[in-house]
Formats: sequence, C-alpha cells, structure tokens
Amino acid sequence: MGTTQLETVPEPKYWHLKTVLSEALDSEFAVGEVLPNERDLAARFGVARATLRQALEQLELEGRLHRRRGVGTTVAPPRVGVAVDPARHTWPGAAGDDWQPVDAVETEAVPAAIARLLETAPGDRVQIVRRSRVTNGRPVAAELLYVPSASVPGCSEVAAVSAQSRARAVLHELQGLELEGQDRTVELGSARAEDAKQLDRLPGAPVLVVTTRYFCAGRTTAVAVSTYRADTCRLTFGESEAVALLAG
Repeated sequence: MGTTQLETVPEPKYWHLKTVLSEALDSEFAVGEVLPNERDLAARFGVARATLRQALEQLELEGRLHRRRGVGTTVAPPRVGVAVDPARHTWPGAAGDDWQPVDAVETEAVPAAIARLLETAPGDRVQIVRRSRVTNGRPVAAELLYVPSASVPGCSEVAAVSAQSRARAVLHELQGLELEGQDRTVELGSARAEDAKQLDRLPGAPVLVVTTRYFCAGRTTAVAVSTYRADTCRLTFGESEAVALLAG
C-alpha cells in the first residue's frame, strides 16, 4: 500500500480520515479481510493513533468494520436492504409479512405518545405485541405493535393461553378489520435495553425507528414502532426485494 497524507481540512481530522478509510475499504479490501495494525495505518495516513482510533470507532459504529479482541479489525459484510414498503397496505401478520410474533401482553400502561396516537383514555386496555424480523439469518429489527383491546375483542378468549398465542390471536383479529390506510415516519434513535438485547446490540446503539399508524373506521386502530439496526441494514421503499447494498 502507498502512503496517503491528509491535507488540512476544515472538518475534524478523524472525520476526514473516516471518509478516506471508507473509500479504501471499498477499493482495496474484501469482506472479512483483516486490516493492518493501528501503527501501520496511522503511518500510512500520517495521523496520530488517537485520531485513527476515532475514525475506526466511527466506521465500526456505522457497520463498516468489526473489531474483535484477538482477531483485529475486519471489513464487515455490506448492509442488507430491508424493504419497508408503504404500498403493501396490509395489516401486520398478513400473508407475506416476514415479521415473527414473539409474545404479547394486555396492559393499561402505554407510552403517552402512543396513547395520543391511539386516542385511548386512561384505563383503556391495550394489546402490545412484540415481534422480530430476521433477514439473511441476521436479526435486523424488533417491533412493538400497540392495538386497543376494544378493536380486537376476540383476543379475550386466549387470555389464559401462552403469550405467543395471544400475539397470534391479536394479529389474526386485525385481519378481520377493513384497513383504510397507513402512514410511516422514520427517525434516528437509540436502542432501548430490551430492543438492544433482541438485536444483539449494546443499549444506546444507533437505530432507525419506523413508526407506522394503521387506520380503520376513520381513526388510528394500531401503531407499530419498529426498531431497525442502523449498522447492518438500510431501509428500502418500493416493490423490489431486499438486496445487499454497499454501506459507504
């Protein structure tokens, strides 16, 4: 490898180095390949090792690198495109839905923001279904689906059954309602402890949060809060199947 010196730039030096390293990952290294040690990399780019570590940490945060004790720093696989298609217009759990129900509970305690979206009153019971999504063998998302119990009264019949059976019952009940439409918002967030465990991430890790509202009979009937790993997946909108995409 040749020697590349960083020129004086207005942005932080480690951030510029991150960009240069990212381009090198795309052109010089294969997935799984171990990078040279920090001393050699710092010499190549003419930076202090502290600056190099900052750049490597940022690339790891973005999912470009894996840093493992005893192995070194390796090039991570490309991010996987995960379809989040607003054109499907179906309830969660409909045919073709690749989310898997994990469990469900009925409770009066829901986040205030969710209660406002559902227009529930204090004391109203809400079914909370927890689901997970796996793509190419990797956990990519965790979801909490909130449905007022009044919208799915048939679920009371499975109250004594397992939590997973309750989850499936809620999804089944939704299919009997007439879906009028849905909308989605996407924002950057931090992984909650429960989501982080499900996604094999550390609490506070960056995630993409997709909030979906489902409308029926002129009101919001269900709200899904889907938490996607920001380091291993990229959300795609459209009819095409999920495909591997470059992370850079």
